[in-house]
Amino acid sequence: MNNLHAPTIPSGPTTRPVANGGVAHLTFAELQRKKDNVEAELKALGGVLDSHGVDMNTSLLTPDGFPRADIDVAQIRTTRSRIIHLRNDYKDLMAVIEKHLHEHFASLQDGDETVAAAAAANPDSSMLRDAVPEPLDQPFAKVNTVVENSPAETAGLKAGDVIRNFGYVNYSNHDNLRRVAQCVQGNEGQNILVKVSRGSGNPQVQELRLTLIPRRDWGGRGLLGCHILPL
Repeated sequence: MNNLHAPTIPSGPTTRPVANGGVAHLTFAELQRKKDNVEAELKALGGVLDSHGVDMNTSLLTPDGFPRADIDVAQIRTTRSRIIHLRNDYKDLMAVIEKHLHEHFASLQDGDETVAAAAAANPDSSMLRDAVPEPLDQPFAKVNTVVENSPAETAGLKAGDVIRNFGYVNYSNHDNLRRVAQCVQGNEGQNILVKVSRGSGNPQVQELRLTLIPRRDWGGRGLLGCHILPL
């Protein structure tokens, strides 16, 4: 073998399968951790293929049909099989996470409607939204630019807006905005609740709750049409 120190993996599964409803009972935080673990394992397995100079489609046979002698064919086949298995698990896991998010956003909307109905029935009620300020998460990003007619503009985002929440992403978990990209890609065509502060530094700062729907068919690049920078 040309590389005796190439990374190796065990011949069998290293994590409990995600499919067949195995994650339905987990909390959102547990689902996030499992997602991180699957992503980390996929990255490690990709490193195994890289160490052999192959990918998922590289032929493992010589032109005359014999296994190549310059690579560890058995190891590569095992790695590829594990990657396929994990990719299927990841797809199922993301479906469960998206279901959690949709249910969460629906509950928030139901809560808003309940408060609005109570306020209409009793304008002097202490249940008025403005009477009970909502705790604000620490901001973690700022909108740099917004493209005209983009999903971001349709949602109401403006350049200069400071982002406190982007779906399930906040200051503590945004990972240099990588989680924002994951949230966008995993919710194409779906509602994402975005909480922003507008007019920072001015006496009249607005705290807004916007609904953003990532999509490809708006006529520009990307799913959002805006540029976001970390704070």
